Amino acid sequence: MPDVYIPLPVAEIENAKEAPSLTYKLDLDKDRIAGKIDKLEAVNQAIRKAIITPRFKCLIYDNQYGSEIEDAVISDNATQEYIETAIEGFITDALKPDTRILGVSDFSVLFDNDSAYISFKADTIFGVTAVEEVIANV
Repeated sequence: MPDVYIPLPVAEIENAKEAPSLTYKLDLDKDRIAGKIDKLEAVNQAIRKAIITPRFKCLIYDNQYGSEIEDAVISDNATQEYIETAIEGFITDALKPDTRILGVSDFSVLFDNDSAYISFKADTIFGVTAVEEVIANV
């Protein structure tokens, strides 16, 4: 079989670029849109949204989006030891699809009454950011 030569117009091939992160600023506490945000602020919002959105329950998202924290941690039989052990994996898994997030580290979980205060660092393409989230009814 003879070699087949397919010319590729190299001049027309554009280098792959990261999609812009400009998005609407969501005020999740007041359920409203409050302008627009970009870069690290947009990634911080995406992190929070991915963590608090239950996976498999919101039909507008595919099964890669959200976290399983609600089902696994907010239950009658979840002990504090289990939450401390499992939370890092749930958060890491929830953030994995976002290509702007390079890694997560320095997890800490503190309990007060029926809430878990979670903190960690996320290494993003825009720099390192500290994240804090509260999960109630644990």
